[in-house]
Amino acid sequence: MLNVMTQSIGSRLEKYTMKRREEVLMVQLETNSGESDTVVIYSGFSSSLVHPTSFDPDTPVIEADAKIISIDRLASPYNPENPTYIKTGLTLSDIEQLLVEAGV
Repeated sequence: MLNVMTQSIGSRLEKYTMKRREEVLMVQLETNSGESDTVVIYSGFSSSLVHPTSFDPDTPVIEADAKIISIDRLASPYNPENPTYIKTGLTLSDIEQLLVEAGV
């Protein structure tokens, strides 16, 4: 098994949502080319709300060198017309504790 610190943040966030199916993560980030993106992660899958998402689930949606701006935790199922926020504006260091607690 890979050490959790060697796994990409995108992979770890996907694994987190597999263990916490009652949650959806909304990730605000900046790509390595400087573009803003919003990625929704749920049940182990990621999808960009700004850019096309590959049909291949092995293609990372969050690039390894992307800059995470903030992460919001929402209740699942996600309803874009009436989202239920659990916690907003988390930083990468804030979410790290949750990832460790979930074993990812």
